[in-house]
Order: sequence, then C-alpha cells, then structure tokens
Amino acid sequence: MMTPDSEAALAEAVAGAKGPLRIQGGGTRPIGQAEGEVLSTTGLSGIELYEPGALTLVAKAGTPVAVIEAALAKENQRLPFEPMDHRALLGTKGEPTIGGVVATNASGPRRIQAGACRDSLIGVRYVDGQGAVIKNGGRVMKNVTGYDLVKLMAGSYGTLGILSEVGFKVLPGIEATATLVLNGLDVTRAVEAMSKALGSPFEISAAAHFPETGQTTLRLEGFEASVTYRMTQLRALLDGFGDMEELHGDASRDLWAATRDVTHFAGAEGDIWRISVKPSDAPDVVKHLPDGAKLSLDWGGGLIWAIVSEGADLRGGLGVMAGHATCLRGAAPTFHPEPAALAAISNGLRAQFDPRGILNTGLMG
Repeated sequence: MMTPDSEAALAEAVAGAKGPLRIQGGGTRPIGQAEGEVLSTTGLSGIELYEPGALTLVAKAGTPVAVIEAALAKENQRLPFEPMDHRALLGTKGEPTIGGVVATNASGPRRIQAGACRDSLIGVRYVDGQGAVIKNGGRVMKNVTGYDLVKLMAGSYGTLGILSEVGFKVLPGIEATATLVLNGLDVTRAVEAMSKALGSPFEISAAAHFPETGQTTLRLEGFEASVTYRMTQLRALLDGFGDMEELHGDASRDLWAATRDVTHFAGAEGDIWRISVKPSDAPDVVKHLPDGAKLSLDWGGGLIWAIVSEGADLRGGLGVMAGHATCLRGAAPTFHPEPAALAAISNGLRAQFDPRGILNTGLMG
C-alpha cells in the first residue's frame, strides 16, 4: 500500500505509477471491484483552515470525519449534510475520512432539507490521472470563477482524480430536535404521510419509514420554541394517519444516527442494495422487490435500503421508473448501467481526467 504524506508525494506517486491504482481513504466503504495497487490518502490529514465566523472549513482529504466534527462542535457548528458512516452496514473497520465522504457523496437523512455533500462543497484540490495537481473552487462561499469541477468530483469515486484537499460551507449547530413517530402504516400510507409532511411549511429535516416495525419517523430541528410549535402543527396536519408518539433530545438524535448509518441492518446476511427513486414511486418499487427482503426508506421514500438473498439483481424491479440501484455488497455490478448517451459522456470525462486509465480501473465501467 502506498500512503503519500503530502500532495506533492501524491502527485509523484500517480505520475510514476506503472499500472492501475485502487484509491482508498479510511477503507470503510470498500464497494466495487477496482483494480491495482492500493493508494491510501490517510497520510494527508489535518484541518488547513477553519473560520467559524465565515462558516468555512478546509481540510486535507485523509482527515478523519470525527476530527472535523469535533472541531466544528467546539464552535457549535456542523456539516450540513449529516455524512453517513458505512461501517455498521458493511461490517468494515477503519476510520471514515472527509475525502471518502466527498468521493462517494455520502449524505444522511438531512439531505432532503440541506442537500447532499456536493451542495456544501465549495472547493477541491486533486491529482489527476497524469499526476497533475488541479485546484477548483475556493476557500470562501462566493466563488464563481472557472468550470465547476467541485460538484463533478463529488460522487466520482476516485475515477476522475484523487482528492488531496476539500473545502466546505458549514452551518450553526442545532438547539433542539424532536421526532414524530407514526405507528402501524404500510409503505403506501407512510409515503403519503411523509409527502404531506415534507410539503408543509413546518421544515421537516428528515423523514423515514421502517416496514418491519410499521414506524414512520419525521424530524423537526431548530430553536426549542419553534420545534414545540411545529410539532403541535405537524400532529394536527397528520391527524388520521394513526397512532402517534414523540421523541425528544437524545432519543431523537439516537434514532436519526441509526437511520443515517442503517445500523438496523448491521450483521444481516445477504446482498445490500441502495435504490434511489422518486418518493412517489417507492411503493411500486417495494412491491417488485423479492419476498423476504429487509427494507427501510429514507429521504421521504426517495432512498430505499434493501437486503436480499445473495445473487438477486433488483434492477428489474425499477421497470420504467426513473431511478438507479447501487449494489454495495453482492455479485451484481456495483453501479446502475448508464444509458448509452450518458455512458459516452462519462467515458469521455474519464478519458480527459485519466487518459492512462489507472484510477480505480473497472469500478464505474
């Protein structure tokens, strides 16, 4: 394993590579079948710039997420997009890094309100497939110069370049949190309830459903008085959807940490799938999944987690509905096949960013 300890050393390692490189951060999200010698970014660690007054943080790509969250917590601030930790779900070890978060665009339940990781990203530095160091974006929120490679790098899984530094806009911390739990709903009614809540003016910051327990959960966050008022209004809005209960404080936070990390599937056997669809399509997609599948729905029904028996390919269940399914663990290809026109664009981008074809070869086509 190569572990360069500086951006210059990273660039040198890539430029001198004689074959494919398998790019790795903390090793907590080992999906796909990338080829080659492992190149780890964990040697690139540390917060480069943090200006709480400007709501801006810049860190080297190998910096542990826990280090960043601890620094933000001291100033009562946070990453807006609530990054997921895959260790419980995938049974992995290691320490999640902020570069790995960006490379996979890892985002939690708050995505429906705050956007994904890429929406908080304001700047990147990376090494392309020829060993050149590229900078895009900046260290301030108002930066509009040049091409927007920042969002392109988010979710590219190391196939376009190896991140060396990332910059984010951050947000103030949250004073109070509460969760309304609806009991006894099936998937169709749960999606109806979540859609109604998300379409209301009550600022729902997360919405999930767990078919095995029949629980549907809706999160409110903000100042204490505001959360109390909105909870009262939300209960009135959803009157008729059955039995309700409330969770406050740590009970609410613990529920959403588990939802974010899908810890209720920890240790489960079978293939793990992540299906992204329109929330209104979720009930039909669920009906087409194999019998016995373990399911949970996040993002108001827009994200379906499924564990099924080994070897099952769930993509046929999407039918003509818009969406995509990613196989995080199993024999099926990791990423959803792209339409021909989009595949041509993707292949063209990879050829430009990595003309030697050495970065995470085979991972995304």
